[in-house]
Amino acid sequence: MKSVQNTHKYDALHNCLLTIAGALNRPQRDVAMIKAAGIDLDRALFPLLVQVSRFGPIGVGELADRVGRDYSTVSRQVAKLEETGLVKRQKNRQDKRINEAAITPDGRAMTDKIDAQRVQVYQRVFRHWPESDRETLEQLLSRFVSDFGQTEGDENDEQKSDAG
Repeated sequence: MKSVQNTHKYDALHNCLLTIAGALNRPQRDVAMIKAAGIDLDRALFPLLVQVSRFGPIGVGELADRVGRDYSTVSRQVAKLEETGLVKRQKNRQDKRINEAAITPDGRAMTDKIDAQRVQVYQRVFRHWPESDRETLEQLLSRFVSDFGQTEGDENDEQKSDAG
């Protein structure tokens, strides 16, 4: 049986992660970024375009998982991005059943403007940080993301072992 002290061991970390996720997913932040970048893009399409730019070509199902939306909604939104010439839909090379979204040159030009604005935000955040601290944070976050990604589906295994 877990001790009560052990169940609260990661509360501060979890609160920080929830705060970061909430801040990054705030619609107002997307609107401000779109305005600052001087681009014309529907706010609902913004996170999809950024994800396709960073992780594409990416399957529509995986994209839906990443943005927390259902497949049919994301599929329609990817179609809108394709209509605007920012992404193209294609079949996955290994598995033709998987529909992917890939960034186009026009989409890349738009995300370059977004990235330039994001750099300005991060420069303000890290203005008073030593570069070595920022690099350490990046290394630790990369390690955390990698290790955390390997635990997907483990939640049920943990519950079984705790009950046993």
